[in-house]
Amino acid sequence: MQNAPLTRSTPRSEQLLFLTDDQIRQGIEMLFFAYRDFTGHPDKILENYDYGRAHHRVIHFVNRKPGLTVNELLDILGVTKQSLNRVLRQLVNDGLIDSRVGKQDRRQRNLFLTETGTALEKELSEVQRKRMRRAYSAAGPEAVQGFRTVLESMIDPDISTRMMNMLRGDTP
Repeated sequence: MQNAPLTRSTPRSEQLLFLTDDQIRQGIEMLFFAYRDFTGHPDKILENYDYGRAHHRVIHFVNRKPGLTVNELLDILGVTKQSLNRVLRQLVNDGLIDSRVGKQDRRQRNLFLTETGTALEKELSEVQRKRMRRAYSAAGPEAVQGFRTVLESMIDPDISTRMMNMLRGDTP
């Protein structure tokens, strides 16, 4: 016998005690479709610049933490230096990111969005913020906290703590 799909009407205790493979699969599929819709509008904007999601991620995190070093960005994105350099070079050459020599360590490169970069970041994230705000409002505070717990639990614990501290501005 197949269990009923997870719905808002399924009692919370039942949801927590037993999840079938089918319910887990449904969650994976919902995550896939939510991500598709969450990134769809920004993808269309990025196409106008010949950029992809890697460019979006760089723009997002440089906006999130102005002065971020290249090494910190490598850590956050979990990509190779080669792939990041390709994306960064394009964003710098196109005037969206300013790469400055570090004040304490001249070997470091600190990254900042330019005025043009800030405008693009705002355009890319505006629709995503609206989507998140609408979903959070519909779900309510308890569900929002639950969603955050689920997402944080999906991230490798060693990486999660370090990244959350870095993005809050705490020292490593």
